[in-house]
Amino acid sequence: MPELPEVEVTRRGLRAQLPGRTVVDISWSGHRLRTAMPRRRLQAHILGRTIRTVDRRAKYLLLRMTDGVVLVIHLGMTGKLGLIEGETARHRHDHLVLSLDNAKELRFNDSRRFGAVAVWPAAEAEAAERAFSAAEGIEPFSPAFNAEHLLRLAGTRKTPVKSFLMNGRLVAGIGNIYANEILFAARVHPLTPVNRLGIGDWQRIVTESRRILQQAIDAGGSTIADFLSASGHPGYFQLHFQVYGRRDCPCLHCAHAIVKTTLAGRATYFCPACQPSPI
Repeated sequence: MPELPEVEVTRRGLRAQLPGRTVVDISWSGHRLRTAMPRRRLQAHILGRTIRTVDRRAKYLLLRMTDGVVLVIHLGMTGKLGLIEGETARHRHDHLVLSLDNAKELRFNDSRRFGAVAVWPAAEAEAAERAFSAAEGIEPFSPAFNAEHLLRLAGTRKTPVKSFLMNGRLVAGIGNIYANEILFAARVHPLTPVNRLGIGDWQRIVTESRRILQQAIDAGGSTIADFLSASGHPGYFQLHFQVYGRRDCPCLHCAHAIVKTTLAGRATYFCPACQPSPI
C-alpha cells in the first residue's frame, strides 16, 4: 500500500504539472472502487474546472480547484495517479480519467480497486475538510509530532508501539514498511507497549521517523510491486531497507539474523539484538 512517502512523491509530481490545467472531459471504467465513483459530482463540480494546486493529508491527495471544489483521492493498496499523453492507449484498470486542456490525461489506475474518489463541492468543502482532517492523525512533519505529545497520546495504553504508529487516527501516513524501518532505527522493539516508552524513546522515534520518511521521499518512495510516481517511474527506497523483507538476513548493524513475526496481521521485522524484547 502506498504510504506517506509514496503519496507525497505523487503529490509533488502532480503539483509540478497540474496547476492551471482545466478538466475538459471525464471518463470512468464503470467498476466500483472501495466506494462508488461519485459520477454526478464529478460531472457537476470537476468538469470544466481549473486545478489550482495539489495537497496531501495523511495518505489522501487533495486536488483543489480554483473555485473551491476539492477532488479527494485515496490510492488504496495498488493505486497510482499518472499524467499521460492523451493518445496513449488506456489500461484495463484505469478507473478514472480526467482529460486536460493540454492534451494530457490524469489517470487513476488501481488493479485491486481498494482506492477511493470523493468530491467536495465548494459550498461544502470547508466543513468536509475540517471533519475529514479531524479524523486523521498527526502529520509526522508537523510541529505537533513531538516526543511530549506522543508520550501524552500513549498515556496508559498497552498497545504495541508498531500498531500505535500505524494507527492513522493517531499518526498520519506511517504504514507497515516505514513503521518497521523507523523502529529499527530508533532501537525500539515493535512489540513494546507504548506505556513503557519514555521521553527519550519517543524522541528517537520522532527523529528517525522524519529522517526515514524524508529519505524515502527523496528516493521516490518504495516500489515493492505496483507503485509508480506520477511520471511513471518506480521508487528506490527499497534498496535502503534495513529490516523490512530481510528475514534471516544478517542485521546490517550487528550481524544477528533479522526476525520476522506477525503483529495485527502485518509482517513485522526486527533485530533481536538491536531491538531487545520488552518482555
